Amino acid sequence: MTWMAWLIIAIVLGIIEMLTVEFTFLMLAGGALAAAAVGGLTDNVAIQILVFCVVSVVLLFTVRPWARRLVDSSTPESKTNVNSLPGQIAEALTDVTARGGRIKLDGEVWSARTYDAPIPEGSIVIVSRIDGAHAIVELR
Repeated sequence: MTWMAWLIIAIVLGIIEMLTVEFTFLMLAGGALAAAAVGGLTDNVAIQILVFCVVSVVLLFTVRPWARRLVDSSTPESKTNVNSLPGQIAEALTDVTARGGRIKLDGEVWSARTYDAPIPEGSIVIVSRIDGAHAIVELR
């Protein structure tokens, strides 16, 4: 009957893994499945716990690093927050100079500066980079 307890533990660990996607709980679920298999063969709980521990540790130190590398190498890098802004197009709300100005970028008003010639109000600009709270822009 202890094999059913190990099976339930494996299912719970699998559900937790689906919420975290770190492969840690998946490796523990593998250990619980191995303990369930041993539980079907013997009623000795000490052996079942030993199998659970050994299989879990082996999976954590061998399979998990390989799985993480595989997922990390096949997942495209997506830029978010401030890192996604360079290259976007904005509109100059005021004259933008090396000392300052305002632009409308992605629906928000940003402080802006330019290292080139001053940019007149109403011009379309491209964000070249973000420097703190300022967008560094250039004419399109």
